[in-house]
Amino acid sequence: MPPGRARGKRGDTLIKSAEMIGWALGGLEREIGQTKERLAALTAQAAKLRARVSKAPASAASGAASVAEGVAPKRKRRKMSAESRKRIADMMRKRWAETKKAGKKRL
Repeated sequence: MPPGRARGKRGDTLIKSAEMIGWALGGLEREIGQTKERLAALTAQAAKLRARVSKAPASAASGAASVAEGVAPKRKRRKMSAESRKRIADMMRKRWAETKKAGKKRL
């Protein structure tokens, strides 16, 4: 028999590996059960939150419901006047001209 190999019958090794597989399967089944319990608890919590949102006043419920569903409420956009857009555009043109004059390719 080559050195380093365990002495004994081949059947012993198969039995030990079958035991290891059985233990691994038992552990996996236990993990699956715990995960199912956690999922049930989270589902119950979500149902309570949904019920709480539905009882809220209409204005608060619409914003909270969209957040609970994963959709952010539409935010108001600020509008820039034509004068301020022109002022910013002129400043940027001036800035780019100075950068180009200095021989740089980036700001």
